[in-house]
Amino acid sequence: MASITLVIRSDINPYRDNVQAKANEPITVAGLLDRVRQVLGYTDITWTLDEIYDRLEANAPRVAIIGGSWDHPAHIVDLETALRAAYRIWQRGGVPFYFSIPVICDGTAQSTMGMSYSLQSRNAVTQMVISQMEGQCYHGAFVIQGCDKTPLAIVSALALLDRVRQERGEPPVFATFAPAHVLRGGTIPDDLRAELEAVAVEAEAKGCDDIAYDLRDAMAYILQCSSNTAFQGVLMRARELGLITAAQHKDFEKRLAVNTCDAKGGVCAFNGTGNSSRHVVSAFGLVHPAVELLTEPPTQEQVNAAVDAMLGFCNDATFSVRNIVVQNIENAVRVHAATGGSTNLMMHIVAAMIHAGYDFSVWDMDRIRQAVPVPDLFDYSLTQGRDIFVLAQQCRAGWIRGMETMIHELVRNGVPMNLDAPTVTGTTWRERLSDPRGLDAANVKDNPIILHKPRRPISGVDVLTGNFFESAVVKISGMPEEQVDEFDEAVALVLYYENEDEANRGLLDVHLLDRFKEEVGGNRELLLAIHRHNIQRPVARAGSYTPIEELAELDAGEIFDVMVREGTLKIAMVISGQGPAAYGMPEMFTPMQHINANRAIKKLTTLISDGRFSGVSYGAAIGHVTPEALRGGGILYLRTGDVLHLRLRARRIDLLDPDALARSGEIWEYPGDLAVDRSALGEERLARLRARQRHVAPTNRLVDCTDAAHGVVPLAVAEEAREPYPSKGTT
Repeated sequence: MASITLVIRSDINPYRDNVQAKANEPITVAGLLDRVRQVLGYTDITWTLDEIYDRLEANAPRVAIIGGSWDHPAHIVDLETALRAAYRIWQRGGVPFYFSIPVICDGTAQSTMGMSYSLQSRNAVTQMVISQMEGQCYHGAFVIQGCDKTPLAIVSALALLDRVRQERGEPPVFATFAPAHVLRGGTIPDDLRAELEAVAVEAEAKGCDDIAYDLRDAMAYILQCSSNTAFQGVLMRARELGLITAAQHKDFEKRLAVNTCDAKGGVCAFNGTGNSSRHVVSAFGLVHPAVELLTEPPTQEQVNAAVDAMLGFCNDATFSVRNIVVQNIENAVRVHAATGGSTNLMMHIVAAMIHAGYDFSVWDMDRIRQAVPVPDLFDYSLTQGRDIFVLAQQCRAGWIRGMETMIHELVRNGVPMNLDAPTVTGTTWRERLSDPRGLDAANVKDNPIILHKPRRPISGVDVLTGNFFESAVVKISGMPEEQVDEFDEAVALVLYYENEDEANRGLLDVHLLDRFKEEVGGNRELLLAIHRHNIQRPVARAGSYTPIEELAELDAGEIFDVMVREGTLKIAMVISGQGPAAYGMPEMFTPMQHINANRAIKKLTTLISDGRFSGVSYGAAIGHVTPEALRGGGILYLRTGDVLHLRLRARRIDLLDPDALARSGEIWEYPGDLAVDRSALGEERLARLRARQRHVAPTNRLVDCTDAAHGVVPLAVAEEAREPYPSKGTT
């Protein structure tokens, strides 16, 4: 038997004692190494089945390289990265294996039934990774990190597996994550831009100024799959008004689509869930800086750096996955806040901590963030050349160092970070930051994204509560101060939809405001009271408003029109029935984009849902409402014409007594019990919800899971998460 220098120091070695595995596994390793030679052309790699057998017998580190399905843009080039990792693992004395997981692309799934399977796929991926790691007895993992919810799904899997194995007295689980490179955004071809501008000019000539404005606004962005949704909403309205034909619409749609994504794939350049996951997993200490932010697939040298560091600590429990995650939780939460991360991560981070064994919720995340103000240190823009691809370019140029720079700037701005937490470099953050080269954000002189001086003193996702729900989240970081002022402390009329399909149909209706006026515009006194309240708010914008005395001379419809024109009418658009148990908690991105792409309603509208969100709309996207409608939450019982008090800075939304407001202008909370007062309405809606629930395959429904505030994890996992938080750290 050849001398084996790298081994897992443990008496437990299933391969030593399992005769069948000794027959099966060497050929899978040999097949993988043969692909290294064939695809990469590496002729220096040699092996025999005897050598593979000897390493398995000696307990050399068995490392699973985890990739994703090639039908996701982030995983198009996984094969080359996996083979580079296999090559280095074998070179260093380990035993490489490869398996891949199915990955739903949220961009592909938007506005389809696929979105009802997206969040559930996170839990399924966690289960699959654990099953494969346990079934094949792998010690650790090299993870090719993709997009959306799968990065935190794999973090959850490895943290839970680490905990379970150590409880069994087995070696800790080690891992390193290598995020897919950033996909370069697309550009609208000049001829197409000219044709779209001609449509805008024609719209203006025909008095459709909103269409012209919204079309030009969509043209200002780099092309991403998300921007295509914005175009879709505007083009459908233009088609309905006769500005373009059906054939033109389809032609524009095709030319936008084929010019959007780079053929090399990667994670889209907008700061959505994919890149938010990149930032958070890096802040968890699980990403080697050599592979953190790339504009191309990783080179062999970059993969080598990550693999070498991982194999260097594979026997040290200090650097086990669970310990790295737990020690870095506050770093992850504060980096998520400072970078304006996706609202989705409010569930995924919670899920990772619960899988790690901690009794943790969105309120713990909120407590970490609120313990000290986290400044806005991320000036990201899809219209001004500051997307995540540009951030990756700045990192590759050596001007900054990704999340190392972000952590450095947070510390410099007085935010406590756990610098003694371990990371996959085999060192702590303190040791990593001791090298000042390229560390300071001020090194980027032109168009910085990570900032040296904060844009404003706070950033992140706020957790809200109110008198008709327990918790909800809103991405305050996506709203400039003047935008928050537009809605803070405002009174808003509810426009209620029972599901997203109804909402999307309503939002694409060019007569939406007219129909809303028919439903709510009959109560003159209530409209006058709302107008009075909204112009008298301390944060109301300066401007000329129609005096109450003049409005009192108008009929209800005319008052409504004035309030729309002057922005004193606020709409709380509620999309119900989208929670985890009801419909898989799909992302409400499409209605959010339809609002953003409609100048007439976006400055009036706040979106509220028990579904989930990645980004923001102009008037705040408030999601993850608990309890969800199917569980009898208050959102089930709201109806069009209800009145809500939007207290964004106070982190509350309350249902008001409309009669008190109309009668005396006073803000009184709703005095009754919604579930009792509207029980018949609730039962009718629940019946429709349960019927619609059957549209989702029963194998994939999110049943027996916690609510959104507790990560939407299987109850069995939550029941095992008994360790209280916090136990250590800076909070």
